Amino acid sequence: MKHHRIVVGLSGGVDSAVTAHLLKKQGHEVVGIFMKNWEDDDDSEFCSSNIDFVDAAAVADVVGIEIEHVNFAADYKDRVFAEFLREYQAGRTPNPDILCNAEIKFKSFLDHAMHVGAEKIATGHYARVRLNEATGLYELMKGLDNSKDQSYFLHRLNQSQLSKTLFPVGELLKTQVRQIAEEIGLPNAKKKDSTGICFIGERPFRDFLNRYISKEPGPIKDPSGRSIGKHVGLSFYTLGQRQGLGIGGIKEKGAQRGGGEHTPWFVARKDMDKNILWVVQGHDHPWLLSPQLEAADASWCAGRAPTAGMYAAKTRYRQADAHCALTSSNAVEFALAFDESQWAVTPGQSAVLYDGEVCLGGGVINSAVTFT
Repeated sequence: MKHHRIVVGLSGGVDSAVTAHLLKKQGHEVVGIFMKNWEDDDDSEFCSSNIDFVDAAAVADVVGIEIEHVNFAADYKDRVFAEFLREYQAGRTPNPDILCNAEIKFKSFLDHAMHVGAEKIATGHYARVRLNEATGLYELMKGLDNSKDQSYFLHRLNQSQLSKTLFPVGELLKTQVRQIAEEIGLPNAKKKDSTGICFIGERPFRDFLNRYISKEPGPIKDPSGRSIGKHVGLSFYTLGQRQGLGIGGIKEKGAQRGGGEHTPWFVARKDMDKNILWVVQGHDHPWLLSPQLEAADASWCAGRAPTAGMYAAKTRYRQADAHCALTSSNAVEFALAFDESQWAVTPGQSAVLYDGEVCLGGGVINSAVTFT
């Protein structure tokens, strides 16, 4: 095996720690970099970057590698957070983790790593990369642990980025990663997995958005057009949302489509022009089901747009692959028609396309057809 100088993104978590250990064990020259991506009100109450750096430094000590602390906060604010706010202000629901991977972890971080002499970079993502000998193209593949697969978040990586990236734990189950961490005495072997994005942390999401996005209250209406409550601003709601609507006590007389008395309410539509939040009763109300979608801002990690045909797709991360037909596609747009209607397909989220284990790429959901 050829040995490389590899820079590992050490987050303070167990996955990146085991990544560094595995590469060092293989004989590579390994250097750790801790990325600081957020500075505003960075405190241990909500955003744990200071604690995470201490953990990352402890890991570097055990593994026996150097670690560098690099600040990408300015890049993050310009290229990820600004887009995040623009999307929410427009009433859409973005996925900043996807943008962070494309713009920071595999662009700013990759550029820095190459600048300090790296031949490859590695992260603790549950995914795999392989070179297809027949086509000469790199393929992004699902991680072997299906419950932890993170290829959905990585679909915007391009061929150049994939060619320089390693995902060692993508070949393992999470239980195996934890076991390795225990065996080599990593201090973070039992550390809980991080959830969400750092600049929000565990704080109430609405409180956070409130600081940056203007509020314009308006009516909440049911399918019959009846006003049943008041929303605080359309940006603060997402399709399929059940909690925090403030209308839990409203009951319908008799049954209605998709639900009835005592049935919970869900956000189904947002009318930005009229500032109306439309809600429905029942998880399977027709307004929440979409047989088709259109996506834009496509990014094909496979190196080219796929041809029309049958594939599988995810319209959100925690979702089983859904069989679908790619009815049209080009470098920037595509359309999907699903065998079974998908629930709460949300503009701003990503639709990611798969051919078996191979992630082909995806795009940002623009619109979805729902039943009237």
